[in-house]
Amino acid sequence: MTPAPLFYDRRAAGEQLAKAIAAQISQLDPAEVEKPPIVYALPRGGLPVAEPVARRLGCPLDIMVAKKITRPDNPELAIGAVTADGQVLWVKQRSRRFRFRRLAQAEATAKAQAQEALFASRRPQVQPAGAIALLVDDGIATGMTMAVAAQGLRKQQPAQVWICTPVAPAELMEVLTQWCDRLVVLANPQPFLSVSRFYEQFPQVQIEEAIANLHQQQQWLSGD
Repeated sequence: MTPAPLFYDRRAAGEQLAKAIAAQISQLDPAEVEKPPIVYALPRGGLPVAEPVARRLGCPLDIMVAKKITRPDNPELAIGAVTADGQVLWVKQRSRRFRFRRLAQAEATAKAQAQEALFASRRPQVQPAGAIALLVDDGIATGMTMAVAAQGLRKQQPAQVWICTPVAPAELMEVLTQWCDRLVVLANPQPFLSVSRFYEQFPQVQIEEAIANLHQQQQWLSGD
């Protein structure tokens, strides 16, 4: 039986997630929030979720691009994940037996770099060092792209990395905590199967909409 959706759409989920994140930030020691947080969305689906988060916190909205590394004979099977700047994470054991993994990594990296380039003109100039970096996506299924995105952000020396999402499988919660300082997840439904089944409206996010999310947050911060 198909469960009732937990969220109407990504924006509605983002508004709920924003409340949860804001509540946790308000409980922090002031010494932990010397700089405003920075919200990093995983494009494209993470941007409509992340914009309400950035709006509620009054902070910049940027992106962190990560792509799955897949087998050529099974593009749905993730054997790893990579960021646009080359951070890579492999599934244990399986990836070690995959003799074509260098080619697959190169293809995934090229896709990540191409997507990042599409957003280049709309990205804010931010310095994550010393700030709380909030990684946001519309849901987590396997955790590979979120984990490598967190790994990539660590290289930029934020004070903390938080992984934030409306929905994720319960069995991933312990694993995800290894990649972040704090995990904010609204729901852990079972059985999980896919992120889309927990949204009433879950269309593919077009690049124009995703870019508009970045632009709108910058306009809001600047008061334009």
